[in-house]
Amino acid sequence: MVENLWIEKNSLNLVGVEELVYRSNLLGSDRAVCNWGGGNTSMKTMETDFKGEEVEVMWVKGSGSDLATMDATNFTALKLQDILPLKQRDDMSDEEMTLYLKHCMLDPAHPKSSIETLLHAFLPYKHVDHTHPDAIISICCADNGKEIADEVFGEKYVWVPYIRPGFKLSKMIAEAVEGNPEAELVLMEKHGLVTWGETSEESYQRTIEVIRKAESFINKQAEDVSLFGGQKYLSLDTAQKSEILVKILPKIRGFVSKEEQAVLAFSDKAQIMEFVNSYDAETLSQIGAACPDHLVHTKRTPLYVEWDCEKEDIDKLVSILEEGIEEYRSEYLQYVERNKQQGDVLRNASPRVILIPGIGMINTGKDRKAADVSGALYERAVAVMRGSTVLGNFTSLTEEESFNVEYWPLELYKLTLSPPEAEFSRKVAFITGGAGGIGSACCERLAKEGAHIVIADLNEEGAKKTAEELNAKFGAKTAFPIKMDVTKEAEVQHAFAEAILHYGGIDIVVNNAGLATSSPFEETTLDEWNLNMNVLTTGYFLVSREGFKIMKEQQLGGSQVFIGSKNSIYAGKNASAYSTAKAAEVHLARCIAAEGGAHGIRVNSVLPDAVLQGSAIWDSNWRKERAASYGIHPDELENHYKKRTTLLVNIFPHDIAEAVAFFASSKAAKSTGNMVAVDGGVPAAFTR
Repeated sequence: MVENLWIEKNSLNLVGVEELVYRSNLLGSDRAVCNWGGGNTSMKTMETDFKGEEVEVMWVKGSGSDLATMDATNFTALKLQDILPLKQRDDMSDEEMTLYLKHCMLDPAHPKSSIETLLHAFLPYKHVDHTHPDAIISICCADNGKEIADEVFGEKYVWVPYIRPGFKLSKMIAEAVEGNPEAELVLMEKHGLVTWGETSEESYQRTIEVIRKAESFINKQAEDVSLFGGQKYLSLDTAQKSEILVKILPKIRGFVSKEEQAVLAFSDKAQIMEFVNSYDAETLSQIGAACPDHLVHTKRTPLYVEWDCEKEDIDKLVSILEEGIEEYRSEYLQYVERNKQQGDVLRNASPRVILIPGIGMINTGKDRKAADVSGALYERAVAVMRGSTVLGNFTSLTEEESFNVEYWPLELYKLTLSPPEAEFSRKVAFITGGAGGIGSACCERLAKEGAHIVIADLNEEGAKKTAEELNAKFGAKTAFPIKMDVTKEAEVQHAFAEAILHYGGIDIVVNNAGLATSSPFEETTLDEWNLNMNVLTTGYFLVSREGFKIMKEQQLGGSQVFIGSKNSIYAGKNASAYSTAKAAEVHLARCIAAEGGAHGIRVNSVLPDAVLQGSAIWDSNWRKERAASYGIHPDELENHYKKRTTLLVNIFPHDIAEAVAFFASSKAAKSTGNMVAVDGGVPAAFTR
């Protein structure tokens, strides 16, 4: 049951639009009440216009914002005296309506108003809420929904047949409410709920009361009912699911990324598993979307994969997935061809939702947030199908209705509000030593341009701290930390498996983890030699190999960048073990580049010199050892390194990160097997 979250003391002393913000945030905080990005709220009040005159305005949600998180800046104020005469018109196109409302704005700097602005304006109530509650849509999508509504709400509601939001729907609702003075709510077929009140609290309380009535009725009908026709398949255990997902997600990522590369998310929540494992899931899932707000993020239907985990193996599943995704794409193209109008531009044809019995739901999106939204909205769709099938039979938007929403310019406008895609949007970067100076700078640099980051580091706390900083700065789930020792094959494989489970695959590998020791050659012990070789050569081999495998599975190409050293090509004094290992690194990179070219996998190396800032290496004995080899005090090292460069500069972590970003980017799309020195120009290390 939805909860009543209104707290009187929190609503006291709220002034103007802040009162509307409070109510909106409460409604949006429960996704069983209002979908992500969906619904809209309004409040009518008096404001001062630019002439200093008092005018009646309506504050309404701005297009593209989310009720759960929006603040006062996401609302738009419109002058009611300019809007209300529209009620006398018979019709108005979307384009006319949008342009007209633009002239009604109290402040042209406010965001574009909601698609359903006139719905709020035409109702003669101070506060109006439009939401998409699961229980209400369950009634509105049941084939006997009108009869159910009569039983639940008596004569205190009006039923509005489905019509796409806009002028006609707004006028239809206003006229229906005027025709029923007893009405306390509007039920919009295959769409949602409208409620109102003279105070903000009254409007909120009515919304919750209406939803709870519907929920109680549905739950009572659900007693002793076998939901979705009962269970057909068993769920695999967590370990089995993870093993299968690690193998299939990179494949799926490749299959769905024909037009636009995707990031993936996975869910096996109880309500999802109950649905995907049921007898009726395949049929129900193909009926169509329950609500316009679902459709935009989930497409009209998901891809349902009929696979029996008890009888068929993973290879069979991969084959079914490949064929299924290709067939889905073909059918989507036919769907567009049947319904398109002049000017419609084909959107991505791949599925946004993939359902696999025994495993769960896989979602695709331009980033992890979009994939999560797709999953969250399909959870709502499952809840609606549950309710509708308890009451009667589930119905949905027709194919034509669906297309008119999916390709509706006013709905597509919301998508344009997202910031333009950056260089590394849709990409996933795996960065070793990500908590260190160079590593964290690389994480920041790639995340700044849209990449998702897997921070792999032996320093678990450091990795977590770096991830927290990136997530706070660039958005939740931008970064994921994991403890990993590059010298341990099992840990490397586990880290890449976790990366797949979080994002679906890997596009960029930055091989950066390192250490350094210094001693005269004759004093170099076997342990010291092996330590350098294990971390700097074997570790780079293990990390690169696992990343290479995933990139091949995805068939999307990829970029690997090795952080070598000036010593990769210069014989550093008293550093034979370190220099030899670094030389092996860059040659390994060239070897991988030679094999990776046919698969679009590029491998390049960046050769820094003496990056002291933020480096665990330079905070170790290496600083004293290198200073001793030059006969200077450790505090003089930074100036020593600066003076030996031709440019007379020090090298910082962000300098290396810039070179990494270049090699990983589209600017270096035709570059592989290369080395670039970022050392300020050390003549002894010039290539020759």
